Amino acid sequence: MSGVSARPLHLSAYPRAIAHIDGDAFFTSVEQAIHPEWKGKPVVTGKERGIIACASYEAKALGIKRGVRLHEAKAMCRELIVVPSDYETYSLYSKRMFGIFRDFSPMVEEHSIDEGFVDLTGLRRIHRMSYAEIARAMQARVREELDLGVSVGLSVSKSVAKLCSKYRKPFGFTAVPANQLHLFLGRIPLESVWGFGPNTTELLRKQGLGTALDFVSLPLDRVNRLLGKVGREIWHELRGDAVYAVTPEEKTDYATVSKCKTFTAPSADPAFVYAKLVRNLESACIKLRRHRLRARALYVALRRKDYSQHGLEAVLNRGTSAPTDMLPLVQAMFDRLYVPDVEYRSTMVVLAKVEPDRVDQYELFEDRVRIDQVREAFRAIDEVSDHYGKHKVGLGPSLHLSDHRRTERDEQPVRRGDLLAGETPRRRLALPKWQIRV
Repeated sequence: MSGVSARPLHLSAYPRAIAHIDGDAFFTSVEQAIHPEWKGKPVVTGKERGIIACASYEAKALGIKRGVRLHEAKAMCRELIVVPSDYETYSLYSKRMFGIFRDFSPMVEEHSIDEGFVDLTGLRRIHRMSYAEIARAMQARVREELDLGVSVGLSVSKSVAKLCSKYRKPFGFTAVPANQLHLFLGRIPLESVWGFGPNTTELLRKQGLGTALDFVSLPLDRVNRLLGKVGREIWHELRGDAVYAVTPEEKTDYATVSKCKTFTAPSADPAFVYAKLVRNLESACIKLRRHRLRARALYVALRRKDYSQHGLEAVLNRGTSAPTDMLPLVQAMFDRLYVPDVEYRSTMVVLAKVEPDRVDQYELFEDRVRIDQVREAFRAIDEVSDHYGKHKVGLGPSLHLSDHRRTERDEQPVRRGDLLAGETPRRRLALPKWQIRV
């Protein structure tokens, strides 16, 4: 059924103008921006995990990709530059990048740390440029001010703009007006469409479809029978009828909140592994309280050195954001999961059935005084954390976090060691680099 139709899907060029900006190997690009001597060289992040988190394009050209174990990557390239992930610095660069986008439009959605959407509709007169020129200007500003490469896609919906930004990388630019959608979609395989997973792609292939154009050429009622509401929305998006709006508001609603931490070296020490699990629980609860949410269910998992994972889930008798309310249950689940003398590499906590934390309707036999005391205690702890840094006050099991053998994977990013007067590891100036050459 594949083929390029001669009939446009839309008559106008830009009923809406949506840009999608995607960082090119963002983490390693930031490292190369901070360390110009690394430009043109293979660089990877993830030293603390033992697995590559991000690979520069020079490393990718050698076959080194995300998820590859470091010892395998080093065998492929002896000159490979391996650094620990510096997420604080990456976040600072991300904020500066999105700040540049907001100079061009107030409608900016931060989709992730290294990619976002910008609604440019109606801004040609203000900037005295075409939509394509505005998008290119954003790309040029990021390169000029941050020394980072980003790929930009411009089209009439978020789904198509995202396809455009992926179409040419790195430092690519692809603009597809609505009246040229049929030409572009005829080149896009189904598996590249945002929202189509392997099962959906296989289902559509069994219907004789091969490209995104084949999909949008189906009658809407057939799409509805095959894929339901999500399929209908993607069908409209790809045809140039925007369904998903660019939302500049910070996300505050969550179905789940999860925290997972990989150890710098696998451990068989039950106190240390449990301490890591409890720290994940504390971090997840901090996020709940920050967004005024609570959870009614939780899932905990322990991942072994061989990457096999075992977990348990449970439902709470009432919604809460206090880790002390969940701790007895987490302890019982840990006791069932932990196997002596087995080395573990990470722990995970997922808080589910998340809902707004409103005034409670207490049950008859609940201890209202204790519930209010716990709530006040963690409100005070959050105030301490805001002032002095997260986890300054923690649960008892966290005392065992220091009982661990240190390895080269414990190496910290340079900026964590270069503290200025008055700085602490948790409270520092928003400077991604502090190096002065005389």
